[in-house]
Amino acid sequence: MSSKVAVFIPCFRVRNHILDVIRKIGPEVCKIYVVDDCCPEKSGHIVVEQCADPRVMVVFHERNQGVGGAVMSGYRAAINDEMDVIVKVDGDDQMDPALIPDFVAPIIGAEADYTKGNRFFDLERIREMPRVRLFGNAVLSFMTKFSSGYWNLFDPTNGYTAIHCDVARHLPFDKISRRYFFETDILFRLNSLRAVVVDVPMDAKYGDEVSNLKISKVLGEFMLKHSKNFIKRIFYNYYLRDISLASLELPLGVLLLVFGVFFGGYHWVGSSSAGVPAHPGTVMLAALPILMGIQFLLAFLGYDIASVPVRPLHRSRKTVGVQRKKVEV
Repeated sequence: MSSKVAVFIPCFRVRNHILDVIRKIGPEVCKIYVVDDCCPEKSGHIVVEQCADPRVMVVFHERNQGVGGAVMSGYRAAINDEMDVIVKVDGDDQMDPALIPDFVAPIIGAEADYTKGNRFFDLERIREMPRVRLFGNAVLSFMTKFSSGYWNLFDPTNGYTAIHCDVARHLPFDKISRRYFFETDILFRLNSLRAVVVDVPMDAKYGDEVSNLKISKVLGEFMLKHSKNFIKRIFYNYYLRDISLASLELPLGVLLLVFGVFFGGYHWVGSSSAGVPAHPGTVMLAALPILMGIQFLLAFLGYDIASVPVRPLHRSRKTVGVQRKKVEV
C-alpha cells in the first residue's frame, strides 16, 4: 500500500506566492493544508477564492501564533486525516516543491523519522546566501548541535521538513516554541523521543521576500533557550533514562576544570601581588585538575556525538506490531 503524503503551508504575508506554490506541488501529494496564521494579506481567503485544487484545505487562525503554531495546526490536521508523512513547505516560493519526494523517501524507506533541508551541502551554491545569513546560520548550527544532540545536522533554521505521522503525534505540541526558535526546539523534542533525523541537500534560493529573523535581535534569546534545552537533554538522556560512564565524566570534568581554574587563579593573583613566583607544586596542583577536567569533558563529548539516534522510531513500532501478530498466531 502506498504511503499517504500531506503537505502543509504556513501562510503569513505570502499573498503574491501562495497560489504558485500550490500549483507546483506534484501528484505524489494527496492532501494540502494551507494554514492562514491570521495573515494581514488574507492569503487563506485568496486560496479559497482562486484555488480549485481538490486536495487543498484551508485552516484559519483567529490570532497569529507564529510559525510553530502554524506547524502544529498542520500536524494536527494531517494526523486527524490519518496521513503517513507530513511535509512542511513555506508559502514564499523559496522552497522547490519538486524536492518533496527527496524529503519523503528516507521516511518511507524507514531510514529516518524526520528530514530537513540543508542549504550548505553544495559549497558552490552557498555563495548566493547573504554573508550575514551565512554567519548567523553557522553560529546557530553550532549551538543547535549542543542543545539538540544531533551532531550530524547543519542549517537548523531551514524550514523545509518532513516527518512521519507516528512520530509527530508523540510531540508535545503545547510545549514546542511558537516563534523563530521553533525549528531548533523541535529538534530537541525529537531527540527526547530518540527519533532519527537526516539532512536533505537543497539549493539556497532567495526571492523578493525579506526575512523577519534578525540574528542580532534573537541571539541572546536563542542562547538562553539553547542552554535550557542542553541542560534538559543532558538530564533526560544521562541521568533520568540511563546511567553510563559519560554520566560521571561530565560532572567530574566540570568540577575538576572549575577547581583548577579558581585554585590557579587565586594563587596567581596572590603571587603576582607579592612579586614572588608560585611554587612548582602549586602550579602542578592547578594544572593537573584543568588537564584532567578537559580530558573528561572531551570524553563525554565524544560519547555524546556517538549517541546520535540511528534506529528509526516508526520502524521500531511497526516491527513490534509484526512480532506481536506472530505471537498471537
